Amino acid sequence: DGRLGFPGGFVNSQKRTLEDGLNRELLTKLGEAASAFSVERTEYRNSHAEDTTHVVAHFYAKRLTLEQLEAVEAGAPKAKDHGLEVLGLVRVPLYTLRDGVGGLPAFLENSFIGAAREVLLEALRDLELVEPGSVLNFKRHSFRQPSLNSRT
Repeated sequence: DGRLGFPGGFVNSQKRTLEDGLNRELLTKLGEAASAFSVERTEYRNSHAEDTTHVVAHFYAKRLTLEQLEAVEAGAPKAKDHGLEVLGLVRVPLYTLRDGVGGLPAFLENSFIGAAREVLLEALRDLELVEPGSVLNFKRHSFRQPSLNSRT
């Protein structure tokens, strides 16, 4: 549907842990390179309950080496769900251009699924990948899309 989000799936908590389910999902969504690491309970960030669907999403953040990231990026097109649920990977720009809009602020203008945008910002702050307080400045800009009926 064109929205940005995170890998995830449903877990039967009587048979598996959340981390087991997440690692399984990473393998099917990102490919075999995801088997070189596993997400652990200590990497849990937060949970978000969806009122309308009665689904709780649990968010984790995993630090990868550049080599691990490049392996995931190279192998992702061969993953089981590539082209179905996943259409690609995106690197988040961790900078802001001098105009104050380009880079992370412009990236945040994309359409995100559920609370993915807010969770991303919280993780960037908690992992100290952006300067303290700067996350608060990333408000939605009102970029106007041209109307289909407008003339150029």
